Amino acid sequence: MAKSTSKAKSANETETRNAKEPVENPIVAHVSLTQNDVDETEISIEKKLVALYSLQQIDSQIDKIRIIRGELPLEVEDLEDEIIGLETRIDNYIQEIETLKVSVKEKENVIKDSHLQIKRYEEQQMNVRNNREYDSLSKEIEFQNLEIALAEKRIKEFTHQLNLKNEEITAAQKVLEERKNDLEIKQSELADIVSETEKEELSLQSRSEEFQRFIEERLLTAYKRIRKNARNGLAVVSVERDACGGCFSAIPPQRQLDIRMHKKIIVCEYCGRILVDHGLASSINQG
Repeated sequence: MAKSTSKAKSANETETRNAKEPVENPIVAHVSLTQNDVDETEISIEKKLVALYSLQQIDSQIDKIRIIRGELPLEVEDLEDEIIGLETRIDNYIQEIETLKVSVKEKENVIKDSHLQIKRYEEQQMNVRNNREYDSLSKEIEFQNLEIALAEKRIKEFTHQLNLKNEEITAAQKVLEERKNDLEIKQSELADIVSETEKEELSLQSRSEEFQRFIEERLLTAYKRIRKNARNGLAVVSVERDACGGCFSAIPPQRQLDIRMHKKIIVCEYCGRILVDHGLASSINQG
């Protein structure tokens, strides 16, 4: 009877142990999953920081390409505008010269007509009947001589203006040729730069879009806003010599420690730029 009781007790203890074992496994699994969640969150923040800093480096390269290329189109545009202005000026000079030539021709015709009139009056003077008619013809001859003198004066003035306009045209044409040569050189330089940088820019733009996928929309929007407002286009900077790499304001040691921990996105209290530690930045730059 005692043996039966002992066996029953043993069986109960075994059942009790078996009943307890399945309860312990879920607790261990739950703790493990929670820890994995924490680790995954830390990696996620670090990946975001890596993506942000890498994105900044790529966008800065794109900025440099666009700055170099951005100056040349403006120079080309200015030269094109100047050439158009010079061509318009030359056309205006040519029209003014044509008008002056017409004026000279008109005065020459006036002189010619006046000489004919004088000749006719002188012939009439030979057949006058009294002094009164002779004096009247003499006055007409005097008037025509005045007309000739005035026309000759105008011709001299017009001729002087013609010479000035021709000189201005010659000077403008010389400048025009120089500007056309400059334009040809600048257009060639621009074409070379575009051909050299277009492929690189497209590649960088593709990489930029690739890194943007690792960054949430809210953070990406903030990054673009900071870049737009920053004079040098820097939205993400590293800590250099205990200071912000953007505005060079000092960063407290505790805040530097937080930045190195990669547990959250930290921005500069003074300029609002996103901060990464020097070690992370160096590893990205070396990579």
